This record gives sequence, structure tokens and C-alpha cells, in this order.
Amino acid sequence: MSFRLNEYGQPIGEPVPGWSPRPLPAAVTLTGGRCRLEPLDADRHAAELHAAYVSGSDQRDWTYMFTGPFASPEDYRRYAEAAAASADPRHYAVIDLATGTATGSLSLMRQDPDHGVVEIGNVMFSPVMKRRPVSTEAQFLAMRYVFEDLGYRRYEWKCDSLNAPSRTTAERLGFTFEGIFRQAIVYKGRNRDTAWYSVTDSEWPAVRQGFEAWLAPGNFDDRAVQRRSLAELRTAAAPARP
Repeated sequence: MSFRLNEYGQPIGEPVPGWSPRPLPAAVTLTGGRCRLEPLDADRHAAELHAAYVSGSDQRDWTYMFTGPFASPEDYRRYAEAAAASADPRHYAVIDLATGTATGSLSLMRQDPDHGVVEIGNVMFSPVMKRRPVSTEAQFLAMRYVFEDLGYRRYEWKCDSLNAPSRTTAERLGFTFEGIFRQAIVYKGRNRDTAWYSVTDSEWPAVRQGFEAWLAPGNFDDRAVQRRSLAELRTAAAPARP
């Protein structure tokens, strides 16, 4: 951690010249090569999302979510209506450009524009999105929006410390593990120790280059199998340490 000394010999943080509060996440549309993020709208998205969510063999994907599973399309629509009306969390549907349908959703939440901090949360990608480049691109579009369009300094990922797939995904996407907040939350009648991860603005250039290199068509063979991993490409983009 970088610091300097004040006139009393006390260590203090480095200055942040010209800092001012950042804009709040807005109801914007973010388009990539494989997917589009657009403001969640129950009329447009609820039926497609529910159909995508129930396409799996069971309901395990809801275990670590605060909401769900939803017993019927009507139950999910009621949730989607409330989520769409919320500004924090700000919810976005993920539209697969190959099919034109909504196949997942995510949100930007715990918004702190004064300090330039926001969390990616409520990430619910359906079985048809998982382990496909579209899911990685959806994460990239949200992260790029926060750092480049809004000018935030810190992008957070939090999850149940027992949620191994979420923790693996955070690390794959370039987040740095920061620790466990014990007994942080009670949800669905049980305790949650929360694992914290983050990406900072100083890390973003290498993270972005890794995403762009991984998502490039040339990184996939004719069976759509990656040639180089996201972690490998991000490491190659990171500046050499002195």
C-alpha cells in the first residue's frame, strides 16, 4: 500500500487530485459483440428470463441468491417488476445477440458515487449462458461501463464464502480476494460469511486488455474452444513489476 507522511510524521494515503463525486449508474444500454445489457423491463424480459432460468435440471442456481427460486412465471414477473423499478440496485437484462432473447440478469448495487465504489450483484445467468463467451462479455460490459463511462475507482464482488463457483468466477474475471466478513448477513434463514473481492481503477487497464484478447474471435477454435485462458491473457497484459 502506497502512503506518504504528513507534517506530524503520520502515514496518510496518496492524494487523489481533481476527485469529484461520480454519476450514478443509469438506465443505459451497453452493446458488445455477443450480448447487450439493457435496463430490466418486466414486460419485455420477464417471460424470457423465467423460461431460461427453468431450463436447468434443478434449482441449485438459486441456493446462494437472496431471492428465488420462483414457482411460476407470475411469481418471477412480480419480482422483475419490483427490480425494474429500483435505482439501487440498478438491474440489467442480458440479451444474447445470437437469439435476441434475455438469458440472464445482473445489477450494479451499493452505489457510492461520493467515493467511486459500486458492487456487481444479483448475477443470475441461466443455464443457456453458463460457460459461454456471452457470460464473460456481459461481465466485461458492466465493468467497462463503471470504470470508463462513470469513472469509478473500485468495483466490488461479494458472495457467500461457501459459494465456490462464484469465488472461482470472481478470480477468473480478475478480482482480487480481500477477506471474509464473518456473520455478515442472514438470508434464507441461514448465516452468510461474505467473501469480498475487488478490481480497482489502476488494475482496470490490464483487466480490460485481458477481456478484449480473450473475447477476440481468434482466441477460439472452430469448436468454440478457447485457445488461451482469460487469466493467461490478463497476466500477459499486466505491467512488469520492477
